[in-house]
Amino acid sequence: MPDHKLITGDCLEVMRGMESNSVDLVFTSPPYEDARTYGIDFKAKGDAWVDWCVPRIMECLRVSKGLVAWVVEGRTRNYRYSNAPMRLAVAVENAGGVPRKPPVYNRVGIPGSGGPDWLRNDYEFVLCWTREAGKLPWSDNVAMGHEPKWTPGGIPSHRLPSGRRANKLSWEEKVQLGAEEHTKRSAKKLGKQVYLPPQRANPGNVIRCKVGGGLLGSKIAHENEAPFPESLAEFFIKSFCPEGGTVLDPHGGSGTVAAVCERLGRNSISIDIRASQTELQKRRIEEAKSKIEAA
Repeated sequence: MPDHKLITGDCLEVMRGMESNSVDLVFTSPPYEDARTYGIDFKAKGDAWVDWCVPRIMECLRVSKGLVAWVVEGRTRNYRYSNAPMRLAVAVENAGGVPRKPPVYNRVGIPGSGGPDWLRNDYEFVLCWTREAGKLPWSDNVAMGHEPKWTPGGIPSHRLPSGRRANKLSWEEKVQLGAEEHTKRSAKKLGKQVYLPPQRANPGNVIRCKVGGGLLGSKIAHENEAPFPESLAEFFIKSFCPEGGTVLDPHGGSGTVAAVCERLGRNSISIDIRASQTELQKRRIEEAKSKIEAA
């Protein structure tokens, strides 16, 4: 059974007491500048917010043997965007973190979030780093992918030579046609390397999630001010943490990461400065266990 550690405290101080390379993945979402005070009078914004984040990210990089991913967003006030995610990305790189191209978390934005003259905000950045350049020690980048539309050598044309529409074929028919076409092309390329695509397609770096009431994966999540959906955590946990591995969430909040780890057979460490959130995380893990038992 997965093991879950719930810690109440400042994540910076807690992580300083953790061993290097002790977790497989860090996945978290910190306060979004001064969007909310969280009952602890949190008001950092702009450069002050970046300065608050950087040492915590560097500690995340020290304790993680793999990816560090932070879901972040800036603030728009008086028709001016704070550029907080971009500022943070540059600051962490200057501090020594190695950036990966950030995926985006695509959601249906809050109506009116574009103001009277701009576009509704439908995405948030997921800034990603590693401590050193090089291949991740573990990843399954097609874990959240899908079956390819065509098998190797498949015919992507709108209509086949027989006149049938390509999109009307069954998967079995696509496999057969793909195999036949692949054999023909391979014969022409005898002696040359032939590309064989994976059985599952790479899902890409736009992560589409449904959010809002009833779509977060738990009613308990709504007791936190800014929960994210279980589907977002699941994407990163399946893709970048092996089964039996450990995921750290330095801003544990409503316990979404811990709950998903319970369901997926990963260990978790959740840190939150508020004891109320630690209690919320306990309830969330128990809820996840009960769902598994009822399935």
